[in-house]
Amino acid sequence: MRTHAIALAFAVAASACGTPFRTATPNGFVELDNPSEYDYRAIAPEGVAFAVRAIDTEGKGDLNFWTRAVTLRMRQLNGYAVISEADVKSNDGTAGREIVFGHDEGGKPFVYQLRLFSAQNRLFLVEAGGPKTAFDQHRVAVNDVLGRVKVRCNSWLSPVLASHTCKRW
Repeated sequence: MRTHAIALAFAVAASACGTPFRTATPNGFVELDNPSEYDYRAIAPEGVAFAVRAIDTEGKGDLNFWTRAVTLRMRQLNGYAVISEADVKSNDGTAGREIVFGHDEGGKPFVYQLRLFSAQNRLFLVEAGGPKTAFDQHRVAVNDVLGRVKVRCNSWLSPVLASHTCKRW
């Protein structure tokens, strides 16, 4: 019986570690160990990056608010143009918004694909970007991983331990 209690304690502790989302590394990318301001970041040799950020919002602002805020920042401060927008869902069914931005750097077109999700009192920014020609080569792998991202905890431990385990998968 003691062995079962130790195993359960270890499982709970392990589920409390890590990030408050689930993702995978796209084919052709390698995960970076120290992603700086990102919670997860992977890169391809051609300069295309895939990253996830989880920003604590304390429950303030809904998806529409954050979509508008990010769009204004990208357009006004960073000089990006909106190429397309669409409603999306994460793999766990959380409603989100996808915005594809573009801009030129040194005469070369760049693409920045962003999905926003609001869950767990956080804003999740799931993003990919890079030079357009290289991005187009990796688009299928990136879109595959974008479709598998989970931002909401559906643990069998919920709701009893959800307040602890769902904060940090």
